[in-house]
Amino acid sequence: MTTKMKQKKQTTKISKWIGYGVVAVFLYFAYILFAPNIFPKSEEKAFLCIPDSSTFNDVTRLLKKDANVLTVFSFKQVAGILHYDEKIRSGRYELKRGMNNFQLVRILRSGRQTPVRLTFNNMRTKQQLAARLGSELMADSTSILKLLNDTAFLATYHLNPATSISLFIPNTYEVFWNTNAKALFERMNREYTKFWTDDRKAKAAAIPLTPAEVSTLASIVEEETNNKTDRPKVAGLYINRLKKGMPLQADPTLKFAVGDFSLKRIGIKQILFISPYNTYRNHGLPPGPIRVATESGIDAVLNYAHHNYIYMCASETLNGEHKFASNWAEHQANAKKYQQKLNELKIFK
Repeated sequence: MTTKMKQKKQTTKISKWIGYGVVAVFLYFAYILFAPNIFPKSEEKAFLCIPDSSTFNDVTRLLKKDANVLTVFSFKQVAGILHYDEKIRSGRYELKRGMNNFQLVRILRSGRQTPVRLTFNNMRTKQQLAARLGSELMADSTSILKLLNDTAFLATYHLNPATSISLFIPNTYEVFWNTNAKALFERMNREYTKFWTDDRKAKAAAIPLTPAEVSTLASIVEEETNNKTDRPKVAGLYINRLKKGMPLQADPTLKFAVGDFSLKRIGIKQILFISPYNTYRNHGLPPGPIRVATESGIDAVLNYAHHNYIYMCASETLNGEHKFASNWAEHQANAKKYQQKLNELKIFK
Protein backbone atom coordinates (compact mmCIF):
# COMPACT_ATOMS: atom_id res chain seq x y z
CA MET A 1 0.00 0.00 0.00
CA THR A 2 1.42 3.35 -0.99
CA THR A 3 1.92 6.24 1.41
CA LYS A 4 -0.81 8.17 -0.39
CA MET A 5 -3.28 5.36 0.05
CA LYS A 6 -2.38 5.05 3.74
CA GLN A 7 -2.93 8.78 4.24
CA LYS A 8 -6.30 8.56 2.47
CA LYS A 9 -7.33 5.61 4.63
CA GLN A 10 -6.24 7.44 7.76
CA THR A 11 -8.17 10.54 6.69
CA THR A 12 -11.25 8.43 6.03
CA LYS A 13 -10.93 6.85 9.47
CA ILE A 14 -10.59 10.25 11.16
CA SER A 15 -13.55 11.59 9.23
CA LYS A 16 -15.58 8.60 10.31
CA TRP A 17 -14.74 9.18 13.96
CA ILE A 18 -15.47 12.88 13.63
CA GLY A 19 -18.81 11.90 12.13
CA TYR A 20 -19.45 9.57 15.03
CA GLY A 21 -18.53 12.38 17.39
CA VAL A 22 -20.87 14.84 15.72
CA VAL A 23 -23.69 12.31 15.86
CA ALA A 24 -22.89 11.58 19.49
CA VAL A 25 -22.93 15.30 20.35
CA PHE A 26 -26.18 15.75 18.42
CA LEU A 27 -27.78 12.81 20.21
CA TYR A 28 -26.54 14.07 23.58
CA PHE A 29 -27.99 17.55 23.06
CA ALA A 30 -31.19 16.04 21.70
CA TYR A 31 -31.35 13.92 24.83
CA ILE A 32 -30.78 16.72 27.37
CA LEU A 33 -33.17 19.00 25.49
CA PHE A 34 -36.04 16.72 24.58
CA ALA A 35 -35.93 13.57 26.73
CA PRO A 36 -38.64 13.43 29.46
CA ASN A 37 -37.06 14.66 32.68
CA ILE A 38 -39.85 15.98 34.93
CA PHE A 39 -42.09 13.58 36.82
CA PRO A 40 -44.21 15.27 39.53
CA LYS A 41 -44.52 13.27 42.73
CA SER A 42 -48.31 13.49 42.58
CA GLU A 43 -50.56 12.22 39.81
CA GLU A 44 -52.43 15.50 40.21
CA LYS A 45 -51.15 18.80 38.84
CA ALA A 46 -47.92 20.01 40.42
CA PHE A 47 -46.51 23.51 40.39
CA LEU A 48 -43.14 25.15 40.77
CA CYS A 49 -43.56 28.36 42.80
CA ILE A 50 -40.58 30.70 42.47
CA PRO A 51 -40.55 33.67 44.89
CA ASP A 52 -39.13 37.09 44.08
CA SER A 53 -35.33 37.47 44.27
CA SER A 54 -34.78 33.72 43.78
CA THR A 55 -31.43 32.57 42.42
CA PHE A 56 -30.89 29.77 39.93
CA ASN A 57 -29.75 27.56 42.80
CA ASP A 58 -33.04 28.33 44.57
CA VAL A 59 -34.96 27.23 41.46
CA THR A 60 -32.97 23.99 41.28
CA ARG A 61 -33.63 23.31 44.95
CA LEU A 62 -37.37 23.96 44.53
CA LEU A 63 -37.44 21.73 41.46
CA LYS A 64 -35.88 18.87 43.42
CA LYS A 65 -38.44 19.41 46.17
CA ASP A 66 -41.58 19.67 44.02
CA ALA A 67 -40.87 17.14 41.27
CA ASN A 68 -39.00 13.94 40.58
CA VAL A 69 -36.25 15.16 38.25
CA LEU A 70 -34.43 12.31 36.55
CA THR A 71 -31.27 14.37 36.11
CA VAL A 72 -30.78 17.82 37.58
CA PHE A 73 -27.46 18.08 35.73
CA SER A 74 -29.19 18.04 32.32
CA PHE A 75 -31.66 20.70 33.48
CA LYS A 76 -28.76 22.91 34.52
CA GLN A 77 -27.07 22.41 31.16
CA VAL A 78 -30.17 23.35 29.18
CA ALA A 79 -30.77 26.34 31.45
CA GLY A 80 -27.23 27.48 30.70
CA ILE A 81 -27.59 26.97 26.93
CA LEU A 82 -30.81 29.00 26.89
CA HIS A 83 -29.40 31.60 29.35
CA TYR A 84 -32.26 31.05 31.81
CA ASP A 85 -29.83 31.18 34.72
CA GLU A 86 -29.14 34.84 33.90
CA LYS A 87 -32.69 36.07 34.57
CA ILE A 88 -35.03 34.30 36.98
CA ARG A 89 -38.73 35.21 36.83
CA SER A 90 -40.87 34.69 39.90
CA GLY A 91 -44.21 32.94 39.48
CA ARG A 92 -46.16 29.71 39.60
CA TYR A 93 -45.45 27.26 36.79
CA GLU A 94 -47.22 24.00 36.05
CA LEU A 95 -45.05 20.86 36.00
CA LYS A 96 -46.44 18.27 33.61
CA ARG A 97 -45.54 14.61 33.80
CA GLY A 98 -42.97 13.75 31.16
CA MET A 99 -42.04 17.38 30.50
CA ASN A 100 -38.58 17.81 28.98
CA ASN A 101 -35.96 20.37 29.92
CA PHE A 102 -36.53 22.49 26.83
CA GLN A 103 -40.27 22.80 27.55
CA LEU A 104 -39.69 23.67 31.20
CA VAL A 105 -36.94 26.21 30.63
CA ARG A 106 -38.89 27.87 27.83
CA ILE A 107 -41.88 28.35 30.17
CA LEU A 108 -39.67 29.61 33.00
CA ARG A 109 -37.82 32.03 30.71
CA SER A 110 -41.03 33.50 29.31
CA GLY A 111 -42.65 33.88 32.73
CA ARG A 112 -45.73 32.08 31.36
CA GLN A 113 -47.44 31.32 34.66
CA THR A 114 -50.48 29.22 35.44
CA PRO A 115 -52.89 31.51 37.36
CA VAL A 116 -54.16 30.63 40.82
CA ARG A 117 -57.92 30.17 41.13
CA LEU A 118 -58.29 32.23 44.28
CA THR A 119 -61.39 31.40 46.34
CA PHE A 120 -62.30 32.59 49.82
CA ASN A 121 -65.56 31.90 51.64
CA ASN A 122 -66.85 31.88 55.21
CA MET A 123 -64.24 34.35 56.46
CA ARG A 124 -65.21 35.97 59.75
CA THR A 125 -62.14 37.99 60.65
CA LYS A 126 -59.36 39.89 58.94
CA GLN A 127 -56.90 37.37 60.35
CA GLN A 128 -58.78 34.47 58.74
CA LEU A 129 -59.01 36.31 55.43
CA ALA A 130 -55.30 37.20 55.42
CA ALA A 131 -54.34 33.64 56.31
CA ARG A 132 -56.48 32.23 53.50
CA LEU A 133 -55.11 34.62 50.88
CA GLY A 134 -51.55 34.15 52.10
CA SER A 135 -51.85 30.37 51.77
CA GLU A 136 -52.63 30.72 48.05
CA LEU A 137 -50.27 33.55 47.03
CA MET A 138 -46.65 34.60 47.31
CA ALA A 139 -47.79 37.55 49.45
CA ASP A 140 -47.74 36.33 53.05
CA SER A 141 -50.59 36.80 55.50
CA THR A 142 -48.60 39.37 57.50
CA SER A 143 -48.25 41.76 54.55
CA ILE A 144 -51.95 41.39 53.68
CA LEU A 145 -53.10 41.90 57.27
CA LYS A 146 -50.87 44.96 57.57
CA LEU A 147 -52.68 46.62 54.66
CA LEU A 148 -56.08 45.59 56.05
CA ASN A 149 -55.17 47.71 59.09
CA ASP A 150 -53.31 50.55 57.33
CA THR A 151 -55.49 53.67 57.72
CA ALA A 152 -53.58 55.81 55.20
CA PHE A 153 -53.45 53.07 52.57
CA LEU A 154 -57.14 52.19 52.97
CA ALA A 155 -58.18 55.84 52.65
CA THR A 156 -57.27 55.63 48.94
CA TYR A 157 -60.14 53.15 48.62
CA HIS A 158 -62.46 55.22 50.86
CA LEU A 159 -62.23 52.51 53.53
CA ASN A 160 -60.78 52.20 57.03
CA PRO A 161 -59.52 49.30 59.18
CA ALA A 162 -63.08 48.52 60.33
CA THR A 163 -64.52 48.36 56.81
CA SER A 164 -61.49 47.07 54.87
CA ILE A 165 -62.80 43.51 54.46
CA SER A 166 -65.80 44.84 52.51
CA LEU A 167 -63.39 45.28 49.57
CA PHE A 168 -63.11 41.48 49.33
CA ILE A 169 -66.26 40.00 47.81
CA PRO A 170 -66.14 36.17 47.85
CA ASN A 171 -65.89 34.62 44.41
CA THR A 172 -63.34 32.70 42.36
CA TYR A 173 -60.69 34.95 40.85
CA GLU A 174 -57.80 34.06 38.57
CA VAL A 175 -54.67 35.84 39.81
CA PHE A 176 -50.97 35.29 39.36
CA TRP A 177 -49.30 33.63 42.34
CA ASN A 178 -46.59 36.30 42.57
CA THR A 179 -49.14 39.09 43.02
CA ASN A 180 -47.98 41.18 45.99
CA ALA A 181 -50.27 42.50 48.72
CA LYS A 182 -50.78 45.97 47.19
CA ALA A 183 -51.46 44.53 43.72
CA LEU A 184 -53.98 42.16 45.31
CA PHE A 185 -55.87 45.09 46.85
CA GLU A 186 -55.86 46.86 43.49
CA ARG A 187 -57.29 43.75 41.82
CA MET A 188 -59.98 43.37 44.49
CA ASN A 189 -60.85 47.04 44.08
CA ARG A 190 -61.42 46.51 40.35
CA GLU A 191 -63.70 43.56 41.14
CA TYR A 192 -65.45 45.60 43.85
CA THR A 193 -66.03 48.45 41.38
CA LYS A 194 -67.48 46.04 38.82
CA PHE A 195 -69.76 44.49 41.44
CA TRP A 196 -71.10 47.83 42.63
CA THR A 197 -73.03 48.69 39.49
CA ASP A 198 -75.09 51.86 39.17
CA ASP A 199 -78.19 49.78 39.93
CA ARG A 200 -76.73 48.42 43.18
CA LYS A 201 -75.48 51.85 44.24
CA ALA A 202 -78.91 53.34 43.56
CA LYS A 203 -80.60 50.67 45.70
CA ALA A 204 -78.11 51.33 48.52
CA ALA A 205 -78.70 55.08 48.34
CA ALA A 206 -82.46 54.52 48.52
CA ILE A 207 -82.22 52.73 51.90
CA PRO A 208 -80.09 54.96 52.52
CA LEU A 209 -76.74 53.21 53.12
CA THR A 210 -73.27 53.44 51.63
CA PRO A 211 -71.82 50.31 49.95
CA ALA A 212 -69.61 49.71 53.02
CA GLU A 213 -72.66 50.00 55.29
CA VAL A 214 -74.57 47.56 53.08
CA SER A 215 -71.70 45.08 53.50
CA THR A 216 -71.83 45.61 57.25
CA LEU A 217 -75.56 44.93 57.43
CA ALA A 218 -75.20 41.98 55.02
CA SER A 219 -72.57 40.44 57.31
CA ILE A 220 -75.01 40.59 60.23
CA VAL A 221 -77.84 39.12 58.15
CA GLU A 222 -75.62 36.25 57.00
CA GLU A 223 -74.61 35.48 60.58
CA GLU A 224 -78.26 35.51 61.61
CA THR A 225 -79.39 32.90 59.09
CA ASN A 226 -78.06 30.43 56.55
CA ASN A 227 -81.50 30.34 54.96
CA LYS A 228 -81.11 32.49 51.83
CA THR A 229 -84.86 32.89 51.39
CA ASP A 230 -85.12 34.41 54.89
CA ARG A 231 -82.30 36.91 54.39
CA PRO A 232 -84.32 39.66 52.63
CA LYS A 233 -86.88 39.45 55.46
CA VAL A 234 -84.15 39.68 58.13
CA ALA A 235 -82.56 42.58 56.26
CA GLY A 236 -85.94 44.33 56.12
CA LEU A 237 -86.36 43.95 59.88
CA TYR A 238 -82.99 45.57 60.61
CA ILE A 239 -83.68 48.37 58.14
CA ASN A 240 -87.01 48.99 59.90
CA ARG A 241 -85.11 49.30 63.18
CA LEU A 242 -82.57 51.68 61.67
CA LYS A 243 -85.31 53.90 60.29
CA LYS A 244 -87.12 53.95 63.66
CA GLY A 245 -83.90 54.81 65.50
CA MET A 246 -84.06 51.53 67.46
CA PRO A 247 -80.89 49.64 68.39
CA LEU A 248 -80.36 46.64 66.11
CA GLN A 249 -79.90 44.28 69.07
CA ALA A 250 -78.29 41.75 66.74
CA ASP A 251 -76.89 38.78 68.64
CA PRO A 252 -74.15 38.06 66.06
CA THR A 253 -72.58 41.45 66.78
CA LEU A 254 -72.23 40.47 70.43
CA LYS A 255 -70.60 37.19 69.46
CA PHE A 256 -68.16 39.14 67.28
CA ALA A 257 -67.50 41.65 70.05
CA VAL A 258 -66.64 39.00 72.65
CA GLY A 259 -64.87 36.84 70.07
CA ASP A 260 -67.00 33.73 70.55
CA PHE A 261 -69.20 32.67 67.62
CA SER A 262 -70.08 29.39 69.31
CA LEU A 263 -72.49 31.03 71.78
CA LYS A 264 -76.00 29.61 71.58
CA ARG A 265 -77.53 31.91 74.18
CA ILE A 266 -76.92 35.59 74.79
CA GLY A 267 -76.91 36.61 78.44
CA ILE A 268 -76.49 39.76 80.50
CA LYS A 269 -72.70 39.36 80.41
CA GLN A 270 -72.64 39.74 76.63
CA ILE A 271 -75.29 42.48 76.58
CA LEU A 272 -73.26 44.62 78.99
CA PHE A 273 -69.97 44.02 77.14
CA ILE A 274 -68.44 47.36 76.17
CA SER A 275 -67.65 47.41 72.47
CA PRO A 276 -68.57 49.55 69.46
CA TYR A 277 -69.86 46.27 67.96
CA ASN A 278 -72.39 45.79 70.78
CA THR A 279 -75.63 46.70 69.02
CA TYR A 280 -77.58 46.32 72.25
CA ARG A 281 -75.70 49.25 73.84
CA ASN A 282 -75.12 51.30 70.68
CA HIS A 283 -77.57 52.60 68.10
CA GLY A 284 -77.03 52.23 64.39
CA LEU A 285 -74.71 49.91 62.53
CA PRO A 286 -71.45 48.70 64.06
CA PRO A 287 -68.21 50.22 62.67
CA GLY A 288 -67.78 47.54 60.01
CA PRO A 289 -68.66 44.03 58.83
CA ILE A 290 -68.51 41.14 61.30
CA ARG A 291 -67.60 38.77 58.47
CA VAL A 292 -66.77 38.95 54.77
CA ALA A 293 -70.19 39.54 53.21
CA THR A 294 -71.08 37.53 50.10
CA GLU A 295 -72.75 38.69 46.90
CA SER A 296 -76.01 37.00 47.90
CA GLY A 297 -75.92 38.60 51.35
CA ILE A 298 -75.33 42.05 49.90
CA ASP A 299 -78.12 41.56 47.36
CA ALA A 300 -80.44 40.40 50.15
CA VAL A 301 -79.97 43.79 51.81
CA LEU A 302 -80.31 45.75 48.56
CA ASN A 303 -83.50 43.83 47.73
CA TYR A 304 -84.81 43.67 51.29
CA ALA A 305 -88.38 42.60 52.00
CA HIS A 306 -90.76 45.43 52.84
CA HIS A 307 -92.81 44.56 55.94
CA ASN A 308 -93.58 45.93 59.42
CA TYR A 309 -91.58 43.43 61.48
CA ILE A 310 -89.22 44.85 64.10
CA TYR A 311 -88.64 41.71 66.21
CA MET A 312 -87.41 38.25 65.41
CA CYS A 313 -86.38 35.17 67.30
CA ALA A 314 -84.90 31.84 66.31
CA SER A 315 -87.56 29.19 65.87
CA GLU A 316 -87.93 26.54 68.57
CA THR A 317 -87.54 23.97 65.80
CA LEU A 318 -83.81 24.90 65.77
CA ASN A 319 -83.73 24.39 62.01
CA GLY A 320 -82.19 27.79 61.28
CA GLU A 321 -85.49 29.53 60.64
CA HIS A 322 -86.79 32.58 62.50
CA LYS A 323 -90.13 33.80 63.74
CA PHE A 324 -90.95 37.45 63.09
CA ALA A 325 -93.18 39.85 65.01
CA SER A 326 -94.37 43.42 64.68
CA ASN A 327 -95.11 43.92 68.40
CA TRP A 328 -93.43 43.12 71.71
CA ALA A 329 -96.10 40.73 73.03
CA GLU A 330 -95.90 38.49 69.98
CA HIS A 331 -92.13 38.55 70.11
CA GLN A 332 -92.11 37.58 73.80
CA ALA A 333 -94.31 34.57 73.03
CA ASN A 334 -91.92 33.47 70.28
CA ALA A 335 -88.87 34.00 72.49
CA LYS A 336 -90.41 31.99 75.34
CA LYS A 337 -90.88 28.96 73.07
CA TYR A 338 -87.29 29.19 71.90
CA GLN A 339 -85.88 29.53 75.42
CA GLN A 340 -87.96 26.61 76.67
CA LYS A 341 -86.52 24.45 73.90
CA LEU A 342 -82.97 25.42 74.84
CA ASN A 343 -83.73 24.61 78.48
CA GLU A 344 -85.08 21.19 77.49
CA LEU A 345 -81.84 20.50 75.59
CA LYS A 346 -79.78 21.88 78.50
CA ILE A 347 -78.16 24.51 76.30
CA PHE A 348 -77.22 27.32 78.65
CA LYS A 349 -74.51 29.17 76.75
